[in-house]
Amino acid sequence: MLLPDPRGLLTRALIAALRGDDPAALPDPPPRRADPVADEDVQLALWICFELHYRGFDEVAASWEWQPELIALRRDLEASYYEWLRGEVVVPAAGASIPQRLRQLVAADDGPLARFIQRKASLDQFAEFAVHRSVYHLKEADPHSWGIPRLAGRAKAALIEIQADEYGNGNVARMHSELFRRTLRGLGLDDNYGRYVDAVPAVTLAVSNLMSLFGLRRDLRGALVGHLAAFEMTSAAPNRRYSQGLRRLGGDDATRRFYDEHVTADALHEQLAAHDLCGSLVEDEPDLTEDVMFGAAAALYVDHRWAEHVLRCWQAQLTSLRDDGLLGASRIAEVS
Repeated sequence: MLLPDPRGLLTRALIAALRGDDPAALPDPPPRRADPVADEDVQLALWICFELHYRGFDEVAASWEWQPELIALRRDLEASYYEWLRGEVVVPAAGASIPQRLRQLVAADDGPLARFIQRKASLDQFAEFAVHRSVYHLKEADPHSWGIPRLAGRAKAALIEIQADEYGNGNVARMHSELFRRTLRGLGLDDNYGRYVDAVPAVTLAVSNLMSLFGLRRDLRGALVGHLAAFEMTSAAPNRRYSQGLRRLGGDDATRRFYDEHVTADALHEQLAAHDLCGSLVEDEPDLTEDVMFGAAAALYVDHRWAEHVLRCWQAQLTSLRDDGLLGASRIAEVS
């Protein structure tokens, strides 16, 4: 994967330093931003820094992953994002068990974007939706897998059970990331990892960056499992709507299989995540209780921001992407 195009002074300097293999050329941390979720330069810089812990970039030496000056820049950027979220995200009051609090939190989750896709979205709009989601779905489950060595006992076993399903239980063809590649191909889109990063706005990168931020920090392991719980507990119903919308638009079984798989799998994962994962973790480590709830609430908050952006653009008859010219012709294609 190639480095993306810069979106401001910060990413221009960061990309130049990485290409030149020169830590001295790294930029200074920028001033704190009023709304980092919507800041194109900040979110892309974070995504680049985080991506070095996944598959990296063709032009960047693998040794950059733990380069001290780069880690210092990343820590400043993620601290800005994290501290801002701490001030914005409303965590439900204590008083019930963690599974009950999680259920109350997700029960208030409203999904107008999923209903729009089910009933009204055009084929081009569905393709845009897939482009946004490709940033995460092509590495689906990887951010949460950072939590495995950081947990123990029942919580660890529950996380492994969920992740095993995400990775197809050892069958490559059933890995959720591979199923999503079929969806992209069925929509006439490019299924290469990271292909559409230049096309998506800051708020899409913010969704992915939140997972990486939680996953890469052991002190935020509670927030990571809370994030996963919210993710799983709000997945089955929207994915049913996505599949129905894609069928309405002519999508065949193979193109819809990614969404259909999540209807079944995530209904099971919901109970595992709420009780066996989060419930067990806070029984063993009560001090992580509020971190779990913050992670869940933050997941919903950032995803709502993304969904609001997409729906607002579509209702105004505008593209939700920065550059929809990267898509090419959107169409339902024959899946090989």
